[in-house]
Amino acid sequence: MTVKQREKQFQDLLGRMHICRLCLNAGYFIEPPAVTKGKLGARIMTIGQAPGVTEVKAGRPFNAGSGTRLFKWLGQTGIGEDWFRNTQYMTAVTKCFPGKNKSGSGDRAPSPEEQALCRPFLTEELELINPELIIPIGRLAISVFYPRGSKLEDLIGNQTKQNDAWIVPLPHPSGASRWHQIPENRARIEQAIELIASHFQRLFPELKAPEGNKLDSLV
Repeated sequence: MTVKQREKQFQDLLGRMHICRLCLNAGYFIEPPAVTKGKLGARIMTIGQAPGVTEVKAGRPFNAGSGTRLFKWLGQTGIGEDWFRNTQYMTAVTKCFPGKNKSGSGDRAPSPEEQALCRPFLTEELELINPELIIPIGRLAISVFYPRGSKLEDLIGNQTKQNDAWIVPLPHPSGASRWHQIPENRARIEQAIELIASHFQRLFPELKAPEGNKLDSLV
């Protein structure tokens, strides 16, 4: 496939995701359109759970507090937020805001049916982007690559390789989560950051990481 053909397929995919209403038609309350960001040819891809309400308004993934924490973590590898958003690729397991929990506290987790309805889009994204490093963020995204029920404590700080791409999982950086605030887990996140840094330096040797990781101040 030529570069021009791949770009045409990529733009077609973005268009189909933007107008998709499968979950709405299935009876789920969601708030379209799809929220993704990035370019064909990206070498690093992040995958989150689903966009939040601020992501829909801003039109970009990890826009609010979670994004601030995420890019503080990634900043320790030398990855700048503006550079990453403009040159790499960010997506999620499901592409539209799934609404709030019935309790009104926090966002609703997409149901298995919603995940299944959206999965073909993620499959196409992975095939077209063909990233060399995938960073699944949070339990739902991690479950795309690891068995469901796997403990974060066993995964964060480790990596695996699938279909020529390295997978380095991160916990969800939400302020509502206490997982990343536990000292033992901070050490796991630091190990994950070191893995991401090594891949980043391998993929982009011209971009240098800052000296010293002060993760305690970032969690």
